Order: sequence, then structure tokens, then C-alpha cells
Amino acid sequence: METQTSYNYKVVQQFSVMTVIWGVVGMLVGVIIAAQLIWPALNFDIPWLTYSRLRPLHTNAVIFAFGGSALFASSYYIVQRTCQVRLFCDKLAAFTFWGWNLVIVLAAITLPLGFTSGKEYAELEWPIDILIAVVWVAYAVVFFGTLMKRQVKHIYVANWFFGAFIITVAVLHIVNSAELPISLTKSYSAYAGTIDAMVQWWYGHNAVGFFLTAGFLGMMYYFIPKQVGRPIYSYRLSVVHFWTLIALYMWAGPHHLHYTALPEWGQNLGMVFSLMLLAPSWGGMINGIMTLSGAWHKLRSDPILKFLIVSLSFYGMSTFEGPMMSIKTVNALSHYTDWTIGHVHSGALGWVGLISMGCIYFLIPKVFNRDQMYSTKLIELHFWVATLGIVIYIASMWIAGVMQGLMWRAVNDDGTLTYSFVQSLKETYPYYMARLLGGVMYLGGMLIMAYNVLMTIQGKTAKTAAA
Repeated sequence: METQTSYNYKVVQQFSVMTVIWGVVGMLVGVIIAAQLIWPALNFDIPWLTYSRLRPLHTNAVIFAFGGSALFASSYYIVQRTCQVRLFCDKLAAFTFWGWNLVIVLAAITLPLGFTSGKEYAELEWPIDILIAVVWVAYAVVFFGTLMKRQVKHIYVANWFFGAFIITVAVLHIVNSAELPISLTKSYSAYAGTIDAMVQWWYGHNAVGFFLTAGFLGMMYYFIPKQVGRPIYSYRLSVVHFWTLIALYMWAGPHHLHYTALPEWGQNLGMVFSLMLLAPSWGGMINGIMTLSGAWHKLRSDPILKFLIVSLSFYGMSTFEGPMMSIKTVNALSHYTDWTIGHVHSGALGWVGLISMGCIYFLIPKVFNRDQMYSTKLIELHFWVATLGIVIYIASMWIAGVMQGLMWRAVNDDGTLTYSFVQSLKETYPYYMARLLGGVMYLGGMLIMAYNVLMTIQGKTAKTAAA
């Protein structure tokens, strides 16, 4: 095992552990709000426990706390290994860890208290927005500083994805968060009306496109070849994948605003670019999965590889479903329904969640100088519990969403609505129960992971470890 003096593994250790901790927290809040949709009294009439305040806490916790920590951990590890140098400026790297976690703690305090800008995935108020920008600039300095002092001429494709994700998220955050403060806890957007909506969904969809896609593709391009023990299937395809994704993704945001006050050409532009995105997305998925050519047998015995490869399957499914839902006629049925929730979670739980878990299982033994994870059987159990939970969750939401869309648009011969909104809600209840079950299973998998990681860090050895 390599000594930890040549590389800065401390910050990777910290972010890896926080990925697991924030994963448990974020998914627990998700389970609570899923239960509240079935039993509204679960907020106990306490304002800061209401669905409207916990829901943005859930999205921020799973995207920026869980997903963000996984991205920091993996990008810091990968850029050191592929450049064969220590991280640029250890103190600045430490600042990104403490600064990012301070942002998360402030979010956990302010959102339940009702301090919000009201913007999707950008709810945090202006002082926290400034802190995010400062931490992110520090992250960019550490990452690109490490690239600049690299010992190898070549920049591996994973670092291209991380670099694009870092730059783009900075631009998105700063532009969308332009606001006029009127007090320490309240501000108003610098944009008005339709322009505000357009800027918000340019940000909102690219939070998905760059934070939740480009960054995690960087993880995929490093960890799948490493775990399989083979080079990436096609390096040329990975470069084509990168540039087409970068060129197209920025334009897809307007598909969130079909049938709104946004000009028709803007809506159509978003739809066309969303449909074009199918090509690079599936190119990347195929590239990752085909890396297993000649090594498919490893899937039977390697649960970490199961996480990585099945996450790519969900990536492929989500990136087919997304462009399809951007088609205006399909969107007329799907929008505002639980089908959208199913789509988001097939990407979030299936793609982002599974690949993050697989990468953390890879990283923990490496950066804590252990031979392997405490228990391979527990990794296997986590995989199956999580995957079954995802399938139950998204299938129930797909069915509920299509049913809602059809019920809402059904009309009688005289033009009156066939069903009231309350009737559609009543019919959705069984699917909400199924979603809660899927969410509880996914959270259960995360708790299994937390136990496994804790035992590994403590240096414990399970009898099942050699399984």
C-alpha cells in the first residue's frame, strides 16, 4: 500500500466520510417528507418540520452535501493520481472541506427556519451564496493548480470532465444568484418575471447537467477502468463524449418552461437541444459499459463493480427519459406530475447515488491504508437493497405520474373535467406508500454502508471480508 505522504489523502478521507454521513442525513429527510405526503400530521404542526421547508433541505442535502462531498473526494483523489503530484496548496484544500461543510450546516439551519430565495436548487440566501462562491473559487485554484504542476504531459479525460464541471458550476451559481439584499436573511433576484425563470432553469437544469452529470462522469472514467483492470473501451469516444456534452447541455434548460410565458422559440430550442443530448449521453454510457468487454465475469464476484455498472444503466435510462419528456406533447402529459419525480430519482438514486457509493467503497480502503473494506458481503447486501429500493421508488412514481396526467386532462362530453384534483390525489396514495418503501430501503442501504465504512476505518476485519 502506498504511503500517504506522497499524496494529500487527508482531505480525501474527510470528504469520503462526510459523503456517507450527509448521505444518511439527506436520505433520512427524504424518507420523512415522503411519509408526510401520506400522513401530513407528521409535521406535528411545527413550522420548521413542514414539507415546504424540509423538501429544499432534502434536495440541498443529497445534491450538494452527499453528491458534492463525493465529487470533492473523488476529484481530489483522481487529479493527484493521474497527474502524479500532490494537491496544490494543502491549506486551501483544507479550507474547501471546512468551508463546504459550513455551507451545508448553514443550509440545515436556515432552510427549516424559512429563509429562502425560492429558487429551485438555489434556495440559500445571499450571505451563504457568497460563501459558496468563495469556497468554489478555492476549489478551482486547488484543482487547476494541481493540473498545472502535473508530472505527466497528458491530461486524462476524467480531469476534463471535472474541470468543465468546476468552471460551469461557478458561472451558473454566480449568475443565477445575482440578487439585491434587503436584510441579512432576505434578498430579491436581480432578474424579473420570465427572465428570472429562464435564468433559474438555465441554472437548474445545468445543476443537473454539470454538477450531477459531468462531475460524476469524471468519476466513471477513472473508477470503472481501475476496478475492471482494463483501459477505457474507447478513448476517442470519451473525448467526443466530453465535447458534445459540453456544447449541448447548456441549452437544454428551457424544456422546464414548456407552455409558459417563455417565448415559443426558447421552448423549442430547449426541446431540440435536449433531444440531441441523447447521443453524447448514450455514447458515454456505452463507453463505460463496454470497458467490461472480456471481463464480464468480474461482475459476479465484485459488488463495487456492480454499483458502478448498474449506475451507468440508470444513467442511460435517465438520459433517454429526459429528452423524451422534453418533447412538448409528452411534456403536456408529464409536467407537474409524479412522473417528473420518478425521472429525477432514477437519475439521482440510480446514477448519482450508486456511482458515488461504488467510488467511496473503492476510496475508503485506499486512503485509510486498509487492504479492503470490512465486509464484502455487506457491500453486496447494500447493492441489492438499494437497487430494489430504486426500482420500487421509480416504478411507483412512473405509474402515479402517467395516471395523474391522464386524470387531469380527462374531460366529459360537455367539456367539464371528469375528475377533481382530490380524486387524482386519492388514487395516488398507494403509490406514495410504495415510494416510501423504496426510500426506506435505499436509506437502509446507506446505513449498511455507514456501518461498513466505520468498521473499515477502525481497522476491523470481518469473517466475511474474504467472501
